[in-house]
Amino acid sequence: MFLLWLRIAAGLYGVASLLAIPAVLGNRPRGHRYCLPVALGGWFFHLVASVEMLASAHHLIPVMADEIVSTLALAIVAVFLFVFFVYRTISFGLFALPLAFLLTVVPAIGPERYTFSSPMVRNGWIAFHVVMLMAAYAALLFSMLSSFLYLIQEKRLKGKDWAKAGVGTRVKTRPQGFLTWLPPLATMDQIARSTLMLGFFCMTAGLFAGSLIAQEQVGIRYFADPKVLASFVMWGLYVVILFIQRDTGLRGRRAAWLSSGVFVVMLCVLATNLLGSVHNSAHRFGLK
Repeated sequence: MFLLWLRIAAGLYGVASLLAIPAVLGNRPRGHRYCLPVALGGWFFHLVASVEMLASAHHLIPVMADEIVSTLALAIVAVFLFVFFVYRTISFGLFALPLAFLLTVVPAIGPERYTFSSPMVRNGWIAFHVVMLMAAYAALLFSMLSSFLYLIQEKRLKGKDWAKAGVGTRVKTRPQGFLTWLPPLATMDQIARSTLMLGFFCMTAGLFAGSLIAQEQVGIRYFADPKVLASFVMWGLYVVILFIQRDTGLRGRRAAWLSSGVFVVMLCVLATNLLGSVHNSAHRFGLK
């Protein structure tokens, strides 16, 4: 019976994660109003599932890997709820709720593990996983390029690359030089922000699809692979960037260097993931 409660909790965590993104990054009051009750409901069902799971296993502390992962997710949401009720801030839900969902969804499948109905369905999920992660890398690349172009255009506009007409009076001027094709600063700033947000959604979807694929052959040991953990750390860093950009209005030189640094780290994570045990296992089982 505890699997039913755990699956309900995982579903509620997923909904709360979707509500937390606009609530925190978009600062929408409606998201605040609905996110917390959904997260609280998920934590309640999760608590019931954990008690029943440990009772059926005849021990009081988590021992098995799925029990440990599930309990960790329960503790993460509990701390998030504590922070909210004490400090009245929902910002940490941007980290806690998606992480709790990813940690809960695999134990919620059960000991039998989820199996795909056909190789075609499995290959479809693999393709979705790869496409989403590649889209995340591409989006971050565009964000980095937009930030650098913003920096170039800003420096150019602050210079003296303007034509003057008349004596001592500036009238109807226009920019001169090779870089006249650059769009306005506001346009490049909007592109950088939009592509960064798009990349976050793509990376989240890609990690979820990868978790679902890996658990079929690897099971809960998926979360023990250091390369997989590095991917989730990368996802957390992505959230930090979005959070900093929202609160500080980061742009210009700092935004360019921040995007560049994160892009380099993402490339390193991609390279190490290709050599990870999970991906090697997937290759042996024909998941390619």
